[in-house]
Amino acid sequence: MSDVAPQSWSNRVVRAIAAMPGRVVTAVGEAGFSAHRRALEWVRYVGGVCYLLYDATVWVGRGLFVPRVKLGWGSLASQMVRVGVRSIPIIVLVQTFIGIILALQMAPTLQAYGSLEKVANIVAIAMFRELGPLLSAIVLSGFAGASIAAEIGAMVEAEEIKALRAHALNPIRFLVVPRLLATVIMLTGLAVLADVVGVAGGLLTSWFVLDIRPQLYLENTRFALEYKDFLTGLVKAGVFGMLIAMIACHEGLSVRGGAEGVGRGTTSTVVKSIVALIATDCVFTAAFYLFGL
Repeated sequence: MSDVAPQSWSNRVVRAIAAMPGRVVTAVGEAGFSAHRRALEWVRYVGGVCYLLYDATVWVGRGLFVPRVKLGWGSLASQMVRVGVRSIPIIVLVQTFIGIILALQMAPTLQAYGSLEKVANIVAIAMFRELGPLLSAIVLSGFAGASIAAEIGAMVEAEEIKALRAHALNPIRFLVVPRLLATVIMLTGLAVLADVVGVAGGLLTSWFVLDIRPQLYLENTRFALEYKDFLTGLVKAGVFGMLIAMIACHEGLSVRGGAEGVGRGTTSTVVKSIVALIATDCVFTAAFYLFGL
């Protein structure tokens, strides 16, 4: 028995070692197929969003240049109030805190170099070029993007989209276009408001906490900013608004599975919007750096 047991154990070890290459190949193959499948899903998703953007852009062009095609200005105004005006308080609150945080975080380092008054330069450039449009877009993706996806998803589940098509009414024209235009226009305006509020937050902090005169703070702000800082932020804000609207509308139109599907679409909208916003901002920043903007 003592001879048989070691021999049986050694045989099992040999068989396990012999089977390892096959298991490794199987695991690698499964991982490769899984990665390939996910890559195809992402390509399909990006293609769907781009096609939706193309279709909406065509309808915008028709509404602007074809007299018999109406854009629906009443619906656009309603969406602008819903997307932009109602989000002003949260944007003001968040960006004020960001200005305060920037001023307080940079003060010790600048004071060590004897340049405490330069806190105004850093707050202004950071807000106008980066944090103003980006953080406003992130807030809007949760405030308005999720709402758009939930609303359109509920309409899909209630078969209202089918009813529109049955009446020869294009849902892209009547549902997507007003939300796209409203988000782009209002996020651009909110970015300007965010810039001003963020600088004001830094100003108040510098005045009451860092003992920097308001006149000196404003002079340094004017000295630090150029037109390109303002314009690059506006370009980012417009593109960010387009991304939020397209992702939200695409997720809403793709809802399946009742109320649970609406919840999944809403969550997916926020997550994908934030990822898309940060990735796009990275691309913009790299491009502006390469071209000296």
